[in-house]
Amino acid sequence: MSQDVTPLYVADVSAFTKALRKSLSETDTFPGHAAMLAMVAKAAGYRNHQHLKAEQPKTPELDELALKRALRVFDDQGRMIRWPKWTKVQGLCLWPFWARMPAHQDMTEKEVNEILKPGLTFGDHVLLRRSLIDHKLATRTIDGRTYRRIEQRPTQDALALMDRLKSR
Repeated sequence: MSQDVTPLYVADVSAFTKALRKSLSETDTFPGHAAMLAMVAKAAGYRNHQHLKAEQPKTPELDELALKRALRVFDDQGRMIRWPKWTKVQGLCLWPFWARMPAHQDMTEKEVNEILKPGLTFGDHVLLRRSLIDHKLATRTIDGRTYRRIEQRPTQDALALMDRLKSR
């Protein structure tokens, strides 16, 4: 049997347990693994276990082209050597800088610059700072004095990019 994880959401636990108990009472012997999976799936409102698995949301696949293009703009030390042309790749390349910013902390423009400058070689940290705002990875006050990282879960592509940069 495979080790795939199949999450199960049960809206009404009471109805679920009643249906499962009824299924169990109809059998003379204790059911095997496959029969038990089928009973649980039916009690949760699915036709069978395969139907339950088919209804699970698919994990998004990595955008290998964007990831490949993003990796090209970083050197072997993980520093950005140029600004990418594609907007999607630009947003992807900002995630490593987002990860360097402290969570739940207000920063001055100077502090943000000190975080960004070591991560690039082309010298335009202002472009990165503005792009973090544009791509909704950070916020700043209207007067531009206070910056803050926007807390969110990185995308699958961003996680893959950061992992590959770490392994260089």
